[in-house]
Parts: sequence; C-alpha cells; structure tokens
Amino acid sequence: MTKELKYQKCQACSGNTPKFDEKQISDNLSKLDNWSVNDEQKMIYKKFNFKTFKQALNFTNKVGEIADIEGHHPDISVGWGYSLVMLHTHAIKGLSINDFILAAKIDAIA
Repeated sequence: MTKELKYQKCQACSGNTPKFDEKQISDNLSKLDNWSVNDEQKMIYKKFNFKTFKQALNFTNKVGEIADIEGHHPDISVGWGYSLVMLHTHAIKGLSINDFILAAKIDAIA
C-alpha cells in the first residue's frame, strides 16, 4: 500500500521529470479534497474561502511555509475572504506527484 500523499515528501524535479497522464492525474485527484484540474490538464487548483481577509492571508502564509519546506511552490491569489491555490510543476509545464503531495499537505492545514 502506498503512503498517503500528505506523508510523502516532494522530490526535486528537472525538465526530465515525466508529466502525469490523464489517468495518473485522475487517480491522484481522487485522493484530494475537492481540487480541480484545468482543461489543459497542466494545473490543479482549489479556492479556499474565509470570513475575513486576515484569515485568508494567514492561511496563505501557512501555505507558503509548507511550500518552502517542500521546495515546491504554488501560484497563489489572495483577496478578501479567499485564497486560490494553483499547483503545477514549472520545470515540466505540467503535473507531477509533487503537486498532489503539496495539495494534500495544504488540505491538512485548511
């Protein structure tokens, strides 16, 4: 049995890291809590909602701390009452296991 995503560690990627195919994306997406994939199958994203801007900003800062620990950094849009987290593996312009590991760790703090 494979270890749950949130307990895995992101590994350094290079341009040679293979991109996930649709089946791998679908299989890993099903392990996450309400994340979506974009039409091009190159990014996963989730909007987290909060009652105040400060709560959204605090959450975004926690995501930043986890991202630094993992060495895998999301694109984040933050505004009043929300934090939109977008994940993709920059080096391959697509999705890898790292995106799903980080998403699971973000879900764990939400």
